Parts: sequence; C-alpha cells; structure tokens
Amino acid sequence: MTARPPATPGARGVLGAVRAALDGAGPAVHLGGAAPVPVPAGVAAVVTTSGSTGYPKDVLLSRSALIASASSTAARIGEGAWLLALPATYVAGLQVLVRSLLAGHEPAILEGHFSVDSFIAAARGMASAAQGARTPTYTSLVPAQVTQLIAAADAPEVRAALASFEAILVGGQALPDAVRERASSLGARIVRTYGASETSGGCVYDGVPLDGVRVRIADGEVQLSGPMLAEGYRDDPERTAAAFVRDDAGHRWYRTGDAGSLEDARLRVTGRLDNVIVSGGVNVSLDRVERIVRGLPGFADAVVVGAAHERWGESPVVVVPADAAASARLDEVRSAVGADLGAPARPDRIEVVASLPLLPSGKPDRRALRALIER
Repeated sequence: MTARPPATPGARGVLGAVRAALDGAGPAVHLGGAAPVPVPAGVAAVVTTSGSTGYPKDVLLSRSALIASASSTAARIGEGAWLLALPATYVAGLQVLVRSLLAGHEPAILEGHFSVDSFIAAARGMASAAQGARTPTYTSLVPAQVTQLIAAADAPEVRAALASFEAILVGGQALPDAVRERASSLGARIVRTYGASETSGGCVYDGVPLDGVRVRIADGEVQLSGPMLAEGYRDDPERTAAAFVRDDAGHRWYRTGDAGSLEDARLRVTGRLDNVIVSGGVNVSLDRVERIVRGLPGFADAVVVGAAHERWGESPVVVVPADAAASARLDEVRSAVGADLGAPARPDRIEVVASLPLLPSGKPDRRALRALIER
C-alpha cells in the first residue's frame, strides 16, 4: 500500500483523505510529507514528526489505533462536534478529524491562521441542536493559543467562546498552572492531555490514563501501553525496536523518553530525560527550571536552555521573546529557581530575542535557541 498526501491542499483535503482511509476506501494518508510512500497494509495514516530529537520520523498509525484513541476520548469526555483549530497535519489535528467522523459530525474548521477573532467566529458558528438538545462542542488547542485567548479575555465575546466548549483539550507541551487557572476562571473547561504521535495523540487526560491505556515508570522513564500504539517507524526497524519494547508478559510498551512518576495513580511528567545539563557537577533538569520560570508573572512563554559556562561547565539560560523589562528581573528568577531546586539550577542570565524559533510542531526549537544565544 502507498500513503498519499491529500489530493487537495488544506484541512478539507486532509479531511477527505482521512475519511477515505478510515472507511477503507482510500490509501493511507501521509501527513507532513510531500510525496507518496509505501506502507504496510492496515496503516491509515503516516505522521511525520521530528519530536525533540530533530530527526524526522514517519510514524505508522493503523486504522484500529486511531479508532481506539478516538473511542477512548469519547468515553472520557463525551461525543459531539469538534472544531479543528490546529494544523490537520499534526497528530492532534488528525485526531480532531477522526473523532468528528466517528461521532457522525462534520468538523468545523478554523480557516487561515489562528487568531482571537477567528476562534470567536468558529465557536459561534458551531451552535446547533439535534432533537431539541444542544450538540456538545469540543476543540483541541496548544498552550500558546490558550495564552493568546486569555490575554484578550476582557472582551465578553472571548469569554463566551471559551465557555461554549464542553471541553478544550490542551497538549503539545506543559500548560503553566497560572494559565490553566486563569482559563478556568473564565469558564473554559480545560483538559490537559499527554501523549505523542506514537500513541495516536493524547492518551492520558489530567494525569489519568484513558480506558485501555496502561502507564508504568521504568528506570524513571514514562512508558505507555494500549491499543492506540503506532505500528512503529517506516523503514526504520532499529528505531522501532528501541522505542517499542515488550515486557515478560508480551505487552507492548512505548518508551516516551520523558521522566515522570505516578502519584496516587496519576501521572506526573517532569520533563525530558535527555534535557539535562551538568552544572558544577550537579545534574539539572532544564524542564523543571522552565516550569518554575513559566510560573512567574510575565514569563509564560519563556524557554530555558543550557549554555556553556566558564566556571560551571554549563548553566541554565532563560530565553524570552522581545520584552525590554525581562532582563531586569534576573534576581527574581534566580531566587525562585534556587529556592526550589538549589543553587546549581539558578539561571545564569536572561536572553531577549526578537522571536522564539519553533519546530514544525509549534514547540520551541531548543537546538536553534542554544545556537542563537551562543553566537
């Protein structure tokens, strides 16, 4: 079988291709790729992702995995109409389409670039009823979109749009507690999701695995198991074997590469296992530093990277988009981080950049940032 890109550009072209792939009436759709590629039988979608490694990977998702993921989501939060506000070529966008199709609703599609006005218009346009009952609506966003919306929440139209959704799934990266609390106070029903392309999208909601999903911590690493796991990586048996392992009972697990713990049966993800530096002989998790910094007022978009340091070997550096006042708050940042993680974790400096370089997924490009600040 060959995976083909959508016949027409844009989200509506992807929708048609996904519909055909799920029905078995069309070839697998290649999301994020520019040319047809051969794939094994049973694969419905190929999602190209570079993740945190920067190495492109074609993730093979079967029809049964996509359906299992969508069905588990419906069992947790309910069924209804979905708004696609993310690129359809990412796994989160793909799942919005799959959930819509399985629920029998045509998805609403936010055309063009995301903006506050386009979100309001799309939310208003979704109002509908069946047999006298309101049709529940849902959407999936990334933290930057939520931040953009709550920044404009003085307008009653924004608050009404946020409150109109039965649930707003937020994933892709950690959502700062302050942002979540502010969104909730505005009436938004936020559900934080955790997962990857390799798990057909989010499979742990607010720390609780969806039905059929199992979570374990092995040597400090979060590993996931369930019917929504990918088949593996196209034409890359070595990476597939390294990422997908079986336990003694034969259960298949995906190694996420994330550090975490289970606390009262809830998953707590603390960061990437490989996003660690050694500062003065002490291991410092840059993700933990970043979580603290982002909790400070005005630093919700901050990114923390490691940089060479003449005395300590490496040290954390806070990078923020253009803000003339940010660099004057280094003492505040160092105090907050040091109080929680100790002196070796205190950032060495704050770097202000015109804009944060992003990966195609919308996540910060940490390699590019480190190269930028070390010039």
